[in-house]
Amino acid sequence: MEKIKKFIDSTGKVKIWPAKKDSKLEVLKYLADKFEYNHFYSEKEVNNIIESYHTFSDYFLLRRGLVESKLLSRTRNGAKYWRPDSKIDEEKGEFLKQIEEN
Repeated sequence: MEKIKKFIDSTGKVKIWPAKKDSKLEVLKYLADKFEYNHFYSEKEVNNIIESYHTFSDYFLLRRGLVESKLLSRTRNGAKYWRPDSKIDEEKGEFLKQIEEN
């Protein structure tokens, strides 16, 4: 948390998007901690969670960053998101493929 302290306001919201890649990743890790393991989220739920933890109204940027950095995973069609756990992520991926096929 110390690394990103200057990017977080007194209420725990991200107030500034960092310029440096390392700082961006730390902020994204901070946001990823707001998502539970073993839980599927709709895109709307993801947007709402992200929206409640930043002040500069760009949940698109943050959601894309979470997915691109593999801190959140999603189905190909973007209908479901989840916080990956390396131990069970493969199982969830297979499960979601089955859901999409049906």
